[in-house]
Amino acid sequence: MKTAASPVLVLEGSEAHKSIPKVRVSRVLSVLDFILRVVAALGTLASAIAMGTSRQRLPFVSQFARFKANYKDLPTFTFFVIVNSIVCVYLVLSLPVSIVHIIWTGAVKSRITLMIFDTAMMGLLTAGASSATAIVFLAHYGSSSANWFPFCRQFNNFCERISGSLIGSFVAVVVIIVLIILSSVAISHR
Repeated sequence: MKTAASPVLVLEGSEAHKSIPKVRVSRVLSVLDFILRVVAALGTLASAIAMGTSRQRLPFVSQFARFKANYKDLPTFTFFVIVNSIVCVYLVLSLPVSIVHIIWTGAVKSRITLMIFDTAMMGLLTAGASSATAIVFLAHYGSSSANWFPFCRQFNNFCERISGSLIGSFVAVVVIIVLIILSSVAISHR
């Protein structure tokens, strides 16, 4: 015997058909934006501190010279510290705006403004991290065509510290890229 299949009706107002409200999605994106801003600020702060405090002296001294390595000896590292400090201050100053976005999810103009500044800070941070990476590479491997010998064999602690400071900076670059994408998604929901 055949049984007749009973039709299943799903009404548009029923629980099965309800979608997530736009306000909730915007609020979740705003909370995630705030958390990522804190993470990026901590990454840039740690990078600036690690690079800014990196110095090492070798235990031996020649008759005419004392062997030391300091981040101030290379302008690229100074640029790296300044850029990370600027981006860290920007990220800390943008936290109140991010809190406003959590409370009031309809703010579009301030999201666009933050997205523009985030893009500028991402470019600045990428420039600082990339230039410092080039010098760190030369410090580790040298360049025979430029007669630059690798000095990380002598200054191990200094090179470990400057290499480690790059990690926080590149993590912050990735986080800022995610912030730009989040801002675009939040704006498109409006």
